[in-house]
Amino acid sequence: MLQRPAAAPAQVLSSTPEQLGKRARRAWLLFAAAALAITAAALYGAGLYGRSTEIRALAAQGRTDANLKVALLRAVLENPRALPLLLSEDQQVRDALTERNPVAIDVLNRKLEGLVSGTKASVLYVTGIDGLAIASSNWREPTSFVGNDYGFRAYFSGAMQTGTAEYFALGNVSKRPGLYISRRVGGASAPLGVVVVKMEFDQLEVDWHEANRPAYVSDDHGVVLITSVPSWRFMTTAPLGQPVLGEIRNSQQFGDAPLVPLPINRPQALSADVALVHAITPGGSEAEYLRLSTPIASTPWRLDYLVPAEAPIAAAQREMRLLALGVIGPLIGLAAYLLWRRQSAQMRIAAEQAARTELERRVVERTEDLSRARDRLQAEITGHRSTEAKLQVVQQELVQANRLAILGQVAAGVAHEINQPVATIRAYADNARVFLDRKQTVPAEENLGAIAALTERIGTITEELKAFARKGRTAAEPVELKGVIEGAVVLLRSRFAGRLDALDITPPPPGLKVRGNRIRLEQVLINLFQNALEALDGRENARVEVSAEETADGVTVNVSDNGPGIPPEILKSLFTPFNTSKEKGLGLGLVISKDIVADYGGRIEVASDDRGTRFTIHLAKAA
Repeated sequence: MLQRPAAAPAQVLSSTPEQLGKRARRAWLLFAAAALAITAAALYGAGLYGRSTEIRALAAQGRTDANLKVALLRAVLENPRALPLLLSEDQQVRDALTERNPVAIDVLNRKLEGLVSGTKASVLYVTGIDGLAIASSNWREPTSFVGNDYGFRAYFSGAMQTGTAEYFALGNVSKRPGLYISRRVGGASAPLGVVVVKMEFDQLEVDWHEANRPAYVSDDHGVVLITSVPSWRFMTTAPLGQPVLGEIRNSQQFGDAPLVPLPINRPQALSADVALVHAITPGGSEAEYLRLSTPIASTPWRLDYLVPAEAPIAAAQREMRLLALGVIGPLIGLAAYLLWRRQSAQMRIAAEQAARTELERRVVERTEDLSRARDRLQAEITGHRSTEAKLQVVQQELVQANRLAILGQVAAGVAHEINQPVATIRAYADNARVFLDRKQTVPAEENLGAIAALTERIGTITEELKAFARKGRTAAEPVELKGVIEGAVVLLRSRFAGRLDALDITPPPPGLKVRGNRIRLEQVLINLFQNALEALDGRENARVEVSAEETADGVTVNVSDNGPGIPPEILKSLFTPFNTSKEKGLGLGLVISKDIVADYGGRIEVASDDRGTRFTIHLAKAA
């Protein structure tokens, strides 16, 4: 139904095109200013959101990496810590410290040498209570610790006072940094000496090395002890006060290291253990990093891990800004389109008033065209339905014609099959009359019983013929498969008299039922049995094997022969109408059989070669 458009505002109708143009220009200027402000705010907000999102992602990943590095460091520390404890209780160590004879010291030297080669320790050595090293694992080397005085070292004095100590320092002989773990030998009242193991972290630093991702461990004073950047070793995380700096210089803990602050500045704390910093790495320029700090359990140390943040944050901001533009841009474009559409509508309102009548006329014509097209379409649909109904009738007639053709082929044999029992009945009747005349009732009753059995046989044959000839398409129902096979054999017995001994039928299990109609399924089996027997005509050792079995999907019936097989040109279009290799055949039997099986949810498969042909019928099993 056509509707009149809404009346235009009086202000629009009263405005001139020049006035409307001026209003449009002012509106576009205001729109541009608002669009720029919205875009700028959206880009700024998107940048902040992208930055915070990427920082959280980098922090999560960096925290995982930092925890892995801490776990690796703790694993490296655990083994050497056990060595001083074990050696402090070793009898050979006590003998060497007590006796101080060359033999005991030589035995101890060799023992320490063997232990250090089987552990990750750098050096193992034993000092007396005066701090002089009496045995060392490097006793063979030019830089042997034997004879050196370590009494000034904090790890020696700490072990003598408290029993154990750990101390990171630069070796005064090897000039290599490492962690010294010491243990006192003997009790506090009667000490014998100190066992010391030195642990170096060169391999750990190599394992930590990661391009552009520095990691470093600092002590409680902020001095870098272990680092993946060699040039940062013995630098500090913050400037040291003069008292602390003097104490470190006096202890020679880090030798002549300058102890200057790391090239890390402008820290911006994001949480207790996360901060944004600017750092200069060797060979690089200043860049922004995310610094994650985590304490190392069982030590006073902390691990700092720097994750490059400048490029990822910039990429995240760029991505979020592009996303914001992707959202804001279409919205602004839509708003611009709506504004332009409104202004265009106002400018066209007069022209539309003049064109509305023409438009209504065209709409009426188009409606009439559509109505006529609808009528034609309905007529075509009705024709298609009529054609489909006719096709179904033709299909049923073809099925019936195939059935009647089978009946015609077996009719002569059926007549002979009936004539034989009729003649026998006549003979039994004559004999019964003679026996009755002689008053011999017993033989007469036997003849009458034989006559009754023969009439039942005739009735069975005629009932099968009548049922098979009946026309119609019935719904699927449970049908006993054994009865279907027996009925097909009964109808074929007369036509193939003398050749049915080629049929080797394995009866299906009693009570096995399928979904279908007995007469239509008999028609399928007759077609297959008939084709197989005709293919074997005149062949020696002819054999048609029939069997049925239950499967996971239902029931299969197999009909196979040892005939010459189906020619390839016939096989590839076997289920095509009028495709046959018989001179008098119509090529419809297998087509109809396939349709019958398909009606009950099944299918027919065929395989053929020069050794014979096998048809497999798949049927649905009845509940």
